[in-house]
Amino acid sequence: MVRGNEQGESEEPLLPGSNRISGLSQNNSDSSLKKISKFRLTLVLTFRTLLVLAMLLACSVILGTLYYRPRASRANDGIRVPLNGSGVGRLPFMGYNTWNAYYCDISETKVLEMARLMKAHGLIDVGYNYMNLDDCYSEKERSPSGDIIANKERFPSGMNYLTSELNKLGLKAGIYSDSGWLTCQRYPGSFQNEARDIKLFQDWGFELLKYDNCAVPFDEVIKEGMVGKYSRMANAIADLAKSSGKPPFLFSLCQWGREQPWIWARRFGQSWRTTEDIGANWRVLSSIINQSNSFIAWASDFYGRNDMDILEVGNGDLTFDESKSHFTAWALMRSPLLISTNLATASKETLEILKNQEIIAINQDPVVGTSITPFRWGINRYWTNNGTHPAQYWSGESQNGTVFMLVRLVPFDSHSIIPSDPNIPQLNVLDHPADMTFNLTESPWIRAGRQYSVRDLWTHTDNGTAVRNFTARQVPAHGVVALLLKDAGDEPPGTQPPCARPEWCVDQNGTRIDDIGFGTQDLGRRGFFAP
Repeated sequence: MVRGNEQGESEEPLLPGSNRISGLSQNNSDSSLKKISKFRLTLVLTFRTLLVLAMLLACSVILGTLYYRPRASRANDGIRVPLNGSGVGRLPFMGYNTWNAYYCDISETKVLEMARLMKAHGLIDVGYNYMNLDDCYSEKERSPSGDIIANKERFPSGMNYLTSELNKLGLKAGIYSDSGWLTCQRYPGSFQNEARDIKLFQDWGFELLKYDNCAVPFDEVIKEGMVGKYSRMANAIADLAKSSGKPPFLFSLCQWGREQPWIWARRFGQSWRTTEDIGANWRVLSSIINQSNSFIAWASDFYGRNDMDILEVGNGDLTFDESKSHFTAWALMRSPLLISTNLATASKETLEILKNQEIIAINQDPVVGTSITPFRWGINRYWTNNGTHPAQYWSGESQNGTVFMLVRLVPFDSHSIIPSDPNIPQLNVLDHPADMTFNLTESPWIRAGRQYSVRDLWTHTDNGTAVRNFTARQVPAHGVVALLLKDAGDEPPGTQPPCARPEWCVDQNGTRIDDIGFGTQDLGRRGFFAP
């Protein structure tokens, strides 16, 4: 059917071979050509635009891939596989470390001698199950292929022989390296060799790594802070555990408390140093007690804890009482316990301290992993940061009761540094025993209205029942009292005053007991409230 145009005129039929626009007027022909030309131009421009856009998109993808490529040195990469689920490091590790006893003078002979003496003295039996090499075990240079080499003179039989012999004695083996170019004694460190070194340590038979903080690379090289620097080895440990199918290394960070490791180190390892190196004298020990736990005790729990450094029991000029205080504080604060004295010459007293199973049981408690904390400072006001005179009265939870530690400090003696404050008593004559008294409910773990049986963890005796208060008699200067209190039922009926601690103690009729004189003078002196 032929359709007419808009003017009613009929169009001629299109014949084969005829011009398809022959029936159009000249004006219509010109207009149609312009439209077709314009349409073709639009198609060309659109194709070119799409091509350019595709090229830009491809470049963006490539650049984005390069920029976001994962790198082990990026701090926010985190741990690649969870470590805590492995069970490694749930409790504080115990064992022996070579540093305080021998420093760099270590050898295969000395290490195995100490290991055999650990067994002979029964130290392995009470929980000391690691033998850890510290610095100086290697050659000064790596092998041509890039590996750390065990010192050929001091460890002639090689590290596999050493760890095998340790395993036969019932010990696990630990080793040392550094997060920088070199160790602190200028042996090869592990920076940029993290994966290589941890694999080598595993092949040698080691299961624990102490990781130091010396020889830090230049900023333009490392481009990381403390967290990123330690994440490198943590990631290498995690990757090795995943690829080998073996438990991850127990990772002990030794960065001396720099950049507050109690905030972030738990994500990487199972312990972190909180201070600079320990020393075998009371001034250093009291300073570590102050720094390590008075204010950051919350950081210690299962799978991660403040490391107060290697033990000095048996070393230097520490007295028997100072050594007991040292060991008690480290154990009850849930620090790792690493012996580091020459066991061939260890005294009976030294072994007695190191083998106190009642103290060790608190450190290795499988139910409660938290540290003791101070409830009264003693010489100083509450929350005083004082390295010479830290808090004296401490308590904490355990699976078997409430643990108390009382440390007998003296205002001034031959071990102390006299401060410049003229208001602090400067007495040199207080190196004598003294009583230490506390109210049981000063500890948050004690229930009011109850009495408690008292176990002395050093004399290994049951010392009756405590009601309201306890007094430790004649505690030596720098000495310690360690107690385990267990609930023994209600206190005797009619015990007065009505509240052990009178502050806001109120009768049912509304009468405030602290308004009528019960104990307010004593409490005022202690700073609980204004008299």
